Amino acid sequence: MRKLNFPAYPFRFKSRENNPLVFDVVRKKYVRLQPEEWVRQHCIQYLNREKGYPLGRMLVEREIRVGPVRKRVDIAVCGDRGEIDLLVECKAPEVALTQEVFDQIARYNMALGSPLLMVTNGLSHYYCRMDYENKAYDFLRELPASGMAPLP
Repeated sequence: MRKLNFPAYPFRFKSRENNPLVFDVVRKKYVRLQPEEWVRQHCIQYLNREKGYPLGRMLVEREIRVGPVRKRVDIAVCGDRGEIDLLVECKAPEVALTQEVFDQIARYNMALGSPLLMVTNGLSHYYCRMDYENKAYDFLRELPASGMAPLP
């Protein structure tokens, strides 16, 4: 897999029926290693190790409803009362982070109401704080830390 713009993290790999798998520490299972999954696994480690978001509060590949349509969020981080504090959209490295990608996470967030958004393709990362009063989002230089210690 391609080197990404994240720190180097240790990952566990295995192969099944000639398919490479990587261990997802949140879902606690091996998942098929594809480019978007490679980005997602790096992002999970980054959120936990660098920003202190607890693994136990992360939801990965969870289904949500956006109106009548079912969608899956890549990563959501819950607060202490179960509310979504951070919503992350991961794309494969070869996918450009266009306005369409931001519109996608904004649509998902209409159903979730997260104050923080992150969009990444593993090479570029964008962080936003929602401004619900003005129906806009403000770009941030970096993602705020959670204020909690990372879990092993």
